[in-house]
Amino acid sequence: MKPDFQRDLIPRDDALQLIGTLNAMKDKLYDAAQQWELLDENGNVPAAPSYTALLQHALDAQELSRDVLQLTADFARSSHHTTRAGITVLKHLGTAATMSSHAAPHFTETAECALALPRSANPTDRRFLANRMVIDHASARAFLRRTSESLRDAAEELDDHVGFQRFLASLTRQEGPPAPPLPRPGGRHR
Repeated sequence: MKPDFQRDLIPRDDALQLIGTLNAMKDKLYDAAQQWELLDENGNVPAAPSYTALLQHALDAQELSRDVLQLTADFARSSHHTTRAGITVLKHLGTAATMSSHAAPHFTETAECALALPRSANPTDRRFLANRMVIDHASARAFLRRTSESLRDAAEELDDHVGFQRFLASLTRQEGPPAPPLPRPGGRHR
Protein backbone atom coordinates (compact mmCIF):
# COMPACT_ATOMS: atom_id res chain seq x y z
CA MET A 1 0.00 0.00 0.00
CA LYS A 2 2.85 2.39 0.73
CA PRO A 3 4.16 2.49 -2.87
CA ASP A 4 0.69 3.49 -4.15
CA PHE A 5 0.51 6.19 -1.53
CA GLN A 6 3.91 7.56 -2.50
CA ARG A 7 3.03 7.49 -6.18
CA ASP A 8 -0.03 9.68 -5.49
CA LEU A 9 2.10 12.46 -3.99
CA ILE A 10 3.53 15.43 -5.87
CA PRO A 11 7.11 15.96 -4.67
CA ARG A 12 7.19 18.74 -2.09
CA ASP A 13 9.75 20.87 -3.94
CA ASP A 14 7.79 20.65 -7.20
CA ALA A 15 4.58 21.59 -5.40
CA LEU A 16 6.20 24.55 -3.61
CA GLN A 17 7.74 25.82 -6.84
CA LEU A 18 4.38 25.58 -8.62
CA ILE A 19 2.63 27.35 -5.72
CA GLY A 20 5.09 30.23 -6.08
CA THR A 21 4.50 30.42 -9.83
CA LEU A 22 0.72 30.27 -9.40
CA ASN A 23 0.73 32.99 -6.74
CA ALA A 24 2.89 35.31 -8.84
CA MET A 25 0.68 34.81 -11.90
CA LYS A 26 -2.48 35.20 -9.81
CA ASP A 27 -1.23 38.54 -8.49
CA LYS A 28 -0.37 39.79 -11.99
CA LEU A 29 -3.86 39.00 -13.25
CA TYR A 30 -5.57 40.48 -10.22
CA ASP A 31 -3.48 43.66 -10.44
CA ALA A 32 -4.28 44.01 -14.15
CA ALA A 33 -8.00 43.63 -13.43
CA GLN A 34 -7.78 46.36 -10.80
CA GLN A 35 -5.53 48.80 -12.68
CA TRP A 36 -6.85 48.67 -16.24
CA GLU A 37 -9.64 51.17 -16.07
CA LEU A 38 -11.89 52.65 -18.70
CA LEU A 39 -13.96 55.12 -16.69
CA ASP A 40 -12.69 58.47 -15.46
CA GLU A 41 -12.61 59.49 -11.79
CA ASN A 42 -16.30 60.48 -12.00
CA GLY A 43 -17.34 57.06 -13.30
CA ASN A 44 -18.00 58.23 -16.86
CA VAL A 45 -16.68 57.05 -20.19
CA PRO A 46 -14.15 59.65 -21.39
CA ALA A 47 -15.29 61.74 -24.37
CA ALA A 48 -12.28 60.49 -26.34
CA PRO A 49 -11.07 57.18 -24.85
CA SER A 50 -7.54 56.22 -25.83
CA TYR A 51 -7.64 53.58 -28.54
CA THR A 52 -3.95 52.78 -28.03
CA ALA A 53 -4.33 52.37 -24.25
CA LEU A 54 -7.30 50.05 -24.74
CA LEU A 55 -5.46 48.10 -27.40
CA GLN A 56 -2.54 47.78 -24.97
CA HIS A 57 -4.95 46.24 -22.45
CA ALA A 58 -5.87 43.65 -25.10
CA LEU A 59 -2.22 42.96 -25.91
CA ASP A 60 -1.24 42.63 -22.24
CA ALA A 61 -4.25 40.39 -21.57
CA GLN A 62 -3.23 38.17 -24.46
CA GLU A 63 0.30 37.86 -23.04
CA LEU A 64 -1.10 36.97 -19.62
CA SER A 65 -3.36 34.40 -21.25
CA ARG A 66 -0.42 32.90 -23.12
CA ASP A 67 1.42 32.50 -19.79
CA VAL A 68 -1.59 30.80 -18.21
CA LEU A 69 -1.98 28.49 -21.21
CA GLN A 70 1.72 27.61 -21.13
CA LEU A 71 1.60 26.85 -17.40
CA THR A 72 -1.48 24.68 -17.92
CA ALA A 73 0.12 22.81 -20.82
CA ASP A 74 3.33 22.26 -18.85
CA PHE A 75 1.41 20.87 -15.89
CA ALA A 76 -0.72 18.66 -18.15
CA ARG A 77 2.48 17.20 -19.65
CA SER A 78 3.97 16.45 -16.23
CA SER A 79 3.37 13.19 -14.42
CA HIS A 80 1.87 15.18 -11.52
CA HIS A 81 -1.45 15.74 -13.29
CA THR A 82 -2.41 12.10 -12.71
CA THR A 83 -2.23 12.33 -8.91
CA ARG A 84 -5.33 12.98 -6.83
CA ALA A 85 -4.28 16.58 -6.09
CA GLY A 86 -2.95 16.99 -9.64
CA ILE A 87 -6.32 16.19 -11.17
CA THR A 88 -7.93 18.98 -9.16
CA VAL A 89 -5.07 21.40 -9.89
CA LEU A 90 -5.40 20.67 -13.61
CA LYS A 91 -9.15 21.33 -13.42
CA HIS A 92 -8.46 24.76 -11.89
CA LEU A 93 -5.74 25.46 -14.45
CA GLY A 94 -8.09 24.48 -17.28
CA THR A 95 -10.67 26.93 -15.97
CA ALA A 96 -8.00 29.62 -15.70
CA ALA A 97 -6.87 28.97 -19.28
CA THR A 98 -10.43 29.28 -20.56
CA MET A 99 -11.20 32.43 -18.57
CA SER A 100 -7.95 34.14 -19.54
CA SER A 101 -8.54 33.50 -23.24
CA HIS A 102 -11.82 35.46 -23.09
CA ALA A 103 -10.33 38.70 -21.71
CA ALA A 104 -8.33 39.91 -24.74
CA PRO A 105 -11.25 39.82 -27.22
CA HIS A 106 -13.39 41.91 -24.86
CA PHE A 107 -10.60 44.47 -24.50
CA THR A 108 -10.27 44.51 -28.29
CA GLU A 109 -14.02 45.12 -28.65
CA THR A 110 -13.67 48.02 -26.21
CA ALA A 111 -10.87 49.50 -28.31
CA GLU A 112 -12.93 49.12 -31.47
CA CYS A 113 -15.79 51.07 -29.88
CA ALA A 114 -13.31 53.75 -28.81
CA LEU A 115 -12.44 54.26 -32.49
CA ALA A 116 -16.08 54.61 -33.49
CA LEU A 117 -17.17 56.83 -30.60
CA PRO A 118 -15.67 60.16 -31.81
CA ARG A 119 -17.06 59.62 -35.33
CA SER A 120 -20.60 59.08 -34.11
CA ALA A 121 -22.70 62.25 -34.35
CA ASN A 122 -25.97 60.71 -33.19
CA PRO A 123 -26.36 60.92 -29.36
CA THR A 124 -28.19 57.58 -29.26
CA ASP A 125 -25.35 55.88 -31.14
CA ARG A 126 -22.78 57.50 -28.84
CA ARG A 127 -24.68 56.29 -25.77
CA PHE A 128 -24.92 52.79 -27.25
CA LEU A 129 -21.18 52.71 -28.01
CA ALA A 130 -20.29 54.07 -24.57
CA ASN A 131 -22.48 51.46 -22.87
CA ARG A 132 -21.02 48.71 -25.01
CA MET A 133 -17.50 49.87 -24.10
CA VAL A 134 -18.32 49.77 -20.40
CA ILE A 135 -19.81 46.28 -20.67
CA ASP A 136 -16.95 44.87 -22.77
CA HIS A 137 -14.26 46.39 -20.57
CA ALA A 138 -15.97 45.24 -17.37
CA SER A 139 -16.39 41.74 -18.84
CA ALA A 140 -12.70 41.58 -19.76
CA ARG A 141 -11.69 42.64 -16.25
CA ALA A 142 -14.08 40.06 -14.79
CA PHE A 143 -12.42 37.33 -16.88
CA LEU A 144 -9.04 38.41 -15.50
CA ARG A 145 -10.39 38.24 -11.93
CA ARG A 146 -11.90 34.80 -12.54
CA THR A 147 -8.60 33.63 -13.96
CA SER A 148 -6.84 34.93 -10.86
CA GLU A 149 -9.36 33.12 -8.64
CA SER A 150 -8.83 29.83 -10.49
CA LEU A 151 -5.07 30.16 -10.09
CA ARG A 152 -5.59 30.91 -6.39
CA ASP A 153 -7.72 27.76 -6.07
CA ALA A 154 -5.01 25.68 -7.76
CA ALA A 155 -2.37 27.09 -5.39
CA GLU A 156 -4.60 26.36 -2.38
CA GLU A 157 -5.08 22.77 -3.56
CA LEU A 158 -1.31 22.34 -3.80
CA ASP A 159 -0.82 23.99 -0.42
CA ASP A 160 -3.29 21.52 1.12
CA HIS A 161 -1.37 18.73 -0.60
CA VAL A 162 1.91 19.92 0.95
CA GLY A 163 0.17 20.12 4.33
CA PHE A 164 -1.02 16.53 3.89
CA GLN A 165 2.56 15.49 3.14
CA ARG A 166 3.73 17.18 6.37
CA PHE A 167 1.02 15.30 8.26
CA LEU A 168 2.15 11.99 6.73
CA ALA A 169 5.77 12.76 7.58
CA SER A 170 4.84 13.47 11.21
CA LEU A 171 3.03 10.12 11.43
CA THR A 172 6.05 8.33 10.03
CA ARG A 173 8.37 10.02 12.55
CA GLN A 174 6.06 9.11 15.47
CA GLU A 175 5.94 5.44 14.57
CA GLY A 176 9.70 4.95 15.02
CA PRO A 177 11.38 1.56 14.69
CA PRO A 178 9.28 -1.54 15.27
CA ALA A 179 9.22 -2.89 18.82
CA PRO A 180 11.13 -6.12 19.45
CA PRO A 181 8.95 -9.24 19.65
CA LEU A 182 7.79 -10.27 23.10
CA PRO A 183 9.50 -13.32 24.65
CA ARG A 184 7.60 -16.56 24.39
CA PRO A 185 6.17 -18.02 27.51
CA GLY A 186 7.31 -21.41 28.61
CA GLY A 187 10.92 -21.06 29.58
CA ARG A 188 14.07 -21.83 27.72
CA HIS A 189 14.35 -23.64 24.47
CA ARG A 190 17.52 -25.19 23.18
